[in-house]
Amino acid sequence: MPHIVLERHRIAERWRSERWDSLVANGPAWHDRFPGLEFSDVDPDVHPDAFASKEQIADYFVTYAEKIGAPIRCGVEVTSVRRRTGRPGFRVETSRGPIDARFVVAATGPFQRPVIPPIVPDGAVPVQIHSSGYRNPEQLPEGAVLVVGAGSSGVQIADELRRSGRRVFLSVGPHDRPARQYRGRDFCWWLGVLGRWDAETPPQGAEHVTIAVSGARGGHTVDFRALAADGVELVGLTASYDDGVLRFAPDLATNIALGDAKYLELLRAADEYVERNGLDLPEEPQAHVLGPDPAGVADPRLELDLAAAGVTSIVWATGFATDYSWLEVDAFDENGRPNQRRGVSSEPGVYFLGLPWLSRRGSSFIWGVWHDAGYVADHITTQRGYLAYGTTDRPGAAPVAWKN
Repeated sequence: MPHIVLERHRIAERWRSERWDSLVANGPAWHDRFPGLEFSDVDPDVHPDAFASKEQIADYFVTYAEKIGAPIRCGVEVTSVRRRTGRPGFRVETSRGPIDARFVVAATGPFQRPVIPPIVPDGAVPVQIHSSGYRNPEQLPEGAVLVVGAGSSGVQIADELRRSGRRVFLSVGPHDRPARQYRGRDFCWWLGVLGRWDAETPPQGAEHVTIAVSGARGGHTVDFRALAADGVELVGLTASYDDGVLRFAPDLATNIALGDAKYLELLRAADEYVERNGLDLPEEPQAHVLGPDPAGVADPRLELDLAAAGVTSIVWATGFATDYSWLEVDAFDENGRPNQRRGVSSEPGVYFLGLPWLSRRGSSFIWGVWHDAGYVADHITTQRGYLAYGTTDRPGAAPVAWKN
């Protein structure tokens, strides 16, 4: 199908300029890729579960675009999309002029607008930045750092800051904490063979659960007990601020216990899979032993005087929100969320890609988005067949669906 791809910056720009310097993919290179192209600069013979750096991932996107001949126009920002009046299709206003299109695919993903909760006022500490603005420890002024958010970004940044010699506080909310490896297999492999990447509906209450997993330093299981033993002081969910004092919810032990429960549940499911299929994978009974909670978890700090603790920086690893302000069509529900099924929206001709749980658990991951892309492409092809009926190109032709 004739099509164009509009990109406001360079290909994979966010990987290059909006992530910290030491970031690597959270899934191994053999898994987190597109079909038909492996990472040429990640050697599986050196480490079978090697993780690509952020620059390698950005370069991979560029290479893949070249491989498939993607008609990408870089440096073109879309400012608005509106349905045309009295004519089919949409008028797409861009920084390089208008474009008319019969179909529009919003493939911008879920990470558009950094979210910083309005808790700590400006000026309360010298530096407050979102994780998308964090690069390395040297970027921050001398002093202690509070990292808010214990997903993959938060725990990796907190760990890096602590290793640089900083005093670090880590605010831990509800999370999922899978084992990085178990019985000789990466957790991405376990989710695959257990059918969990293909789950079509998230578990109750798990639509936006934070996942704490890391590919840093060759990959390791995120363990809050180990972080505490290394000197990171754990606190509960950041709740409020008043006159220089931050207050935390008394939920630290609960949050860690719930994360532990999900961790252990995956191990049990893996053990059952091994037994059921008679696989020769080494047992790891020690992986089921969590050890006692640190004292700071059983009796957590509920208040933090920022000045007294020497906190000069707060890194908000609190995620992102979507931004569809440019998409001025009837494709959203009353809460502003895309009203869609498998990427096909309620506004005929408008589609979405790359969103969490678009059709399955893997929908927002590098390796999984192409399942949804194929479905969307087939749907557009079918619609083009209907639109061609009776035209000079296809006089009297019946609408059909073509496979790529």
